[in-house]
Formats: sequence, structure tokens, C-alpha cells
Amino acid sequence: MHTAELALSLLLVVIIVVSLLSNVLVLICFLYNAEIRKQVPGLFILNLTFCNLLLSASSMPLTLFGVLSNAHPGGHIFCQVVGFLDTFLTTNSMLSMAALSIDRWVAVVFPLSYHSRIRHRDAVIALAYTWVHSLSFSVVAACLSWVGYHQLYASCTLCNGRAVNAKTQFAIYTVVQHSLTFLLVSVVLCVTYLKVLKVARFHCKRIDVITMQTLVLLVDIHPSVRQRCLEEQKRRRQRATRKISTFIGTFVICFTPYVITRIVELFVKEPFNPNWGVLCKSLAYSKAACDPFVYSLLRHQYRKTCSDIINRLLKRSSPNGSGHHMYCIFRV
Repeated sequence: MHTAELALSLLLVVIIVVSLLSNVLVLICFLYNAEIRKQVPGLFILNLTFCNLLLSASSMPLTLFGVLSNAHPGGHIFCQVVGFLDTFLTTNSMLSMAALSIDRWVAVVFPLSYHSRIRHRDAVIALAYTWVHSLSFSVVAACLSWVGYHQLYASCTLCNGRAVNAKTQFAIYTVVQHSLTFLLVSVVLCVTYLKVLKVARFHCKRIDVITMQTLVLLVDIHPSVRQRCLEEQKRRRQRATRKISTFIGTFVICFTPYVITRIVELFVKEPFNPNWGVLCKSLAYSKAACDPFVYSLLRHQYRKTCSDIINRLLKRSSPNGSGHHMYCIFRV
């Protein structure tokens, strides 16, 4: 095994382990915390988590096997089933990210009417659309036998080699699929999150004005306190930009090389380097490992839930529970 193949194999192992552990942790938090289950975004996160878990348990290990053995993983029917799941789960997860971005846009831009605009019924309708959209492309590819083992990506996925007699149809299918998934979701993410960033900057500017007016009035304030206030202003502005950049950046970085390779592959006769194909596929897989942190585990509610679960496993009461208990004792 060459050094590049070994490095790709190690990368896939890390992605699989991180993806499985982090997505299982998100699922545990969802089941443990009733408040998370009541929230509308929780349905989108749950759907995204299931897609990532299934992808981590089906397609990723077979790709790792294909890289290590340089051979077809399993039988023809088995590979077709895995390829069907690969297309369905990847498309479904992309659309779930778009649904989450729309939900956050409505929550930030229309905070007073959010609960009337986004309800659980609306979330179920949106999830139904993601499933129908994803199943449509997956079923078409499976029925036309365009799913199989692709040597370039060492994966069971859409394979242009199985569409020898229908190259034009396969090219149209591939372009339409990526236009209505990757391109559509990219546009939705950019439009919604940039709107959110604009509102966040507006609120930061208002807070900064109030803070500066307060600092001017407080003549006797200590210089260190003034400096901390100014630093907090800077951190507040950077925090909003960093979050939006993370939402859009992880999606673009993880999926763009794979999608571009897929499109270019349709019109270029010279074969790509297999290591490049596996790297592109690994980057696409890495989104399943990033999603739990981007959308869930770094949020305060999930971190608090994880802390409560750990405390419960260690048979310790949470700090809030201890404080409330001591308060009751002193009150008595």
C-alpha cells in the first residue's frame, strides 16, 4: 500500500469514528432532553443525524474496504443497495441543512412571528419534501441500473461506467441532480445566512452604540473595565461572522470538490487519479462528522444536556440541582 492510500485510509477511519460517536451523542441528547424534542429545528437535526449515522454505517466502511483491498466490496446487489443509500442519504442531508438555514432565517428576521410561521406541521411537510426529493433521484438511478461500484471513488455510488448506452441521459441526470441539490442548497445557505448576518450586525451596532454612550457617561469607570467592554464588542461582532462562515464554509469545502469532479468526469475522457477521487469522497463524508458540532454539540443547550448526562452517569447532581437543594435547606 502506497503512502497516499495509507493516509486516505487513516482519514476515513477518523471520519467514521468521529461521525459515529458525535451523531450518536446528538441522538442521545435529543432523546434525553424534552425541550430539544419540542423545538421545531430538532426535527431537522434528528433527520440530519439519522442520515449521517446511516451513511457512516453503510457507505463509509465499504469505501474504506475498497481503498484497503482495491477490490469490489460485496456482491452486485449489495453494492446497488449501498449505492442507492449513498445517493439518498447525501441528498437528504443536504436538503436538511437547507431547511435548518431557512428556520434560522425566520427565527432571526421574524422573531415575533416565528412560532406562527414555523410550526411542527410545517417542519413535517418540509421533511416529507426532502424524502420525496431524495427518493426520486435515488429510485431513478436504481431503476436505470446507474448505481454500482465506482473505481475512482472506491465506493458503491452513481457510476457513469454503467451508463455506457445512455451517456447523454446520465449526464443530464447528473447535472440536474447536483443543480437541484448542491447548487440549490448552496444558494439557500448563502441567502439565508447572509440575511441572518446582516441582522446580527445591525443588533451588534445598536448594542455598541448603547455601550459607548454608557462608557462616556461613566467618567469614573476604571480603564480595565472600559477595555474589557471594548474587547467584548469586538468579540460579539466576530462571533456572528464566525458562525455564519462555519455554516456556509463547511458545506462548500466538503462538497464542492466532489461535485465538480462528478461534473468534469462527464466530459473528460482522461481518467482522474484514484487518490483524488477517494479524497473528494472522503471530504464529502467528513460533512457527516462536522454536522453534529456545527448544528448541535457546540450550542449551549446541547452542551448543558451532555453535562447533565455525564453527571447522571457519574451519579452526581447537576450544579443547578445542588444549588436549589441548598437553598431549600437554608430556607427551612
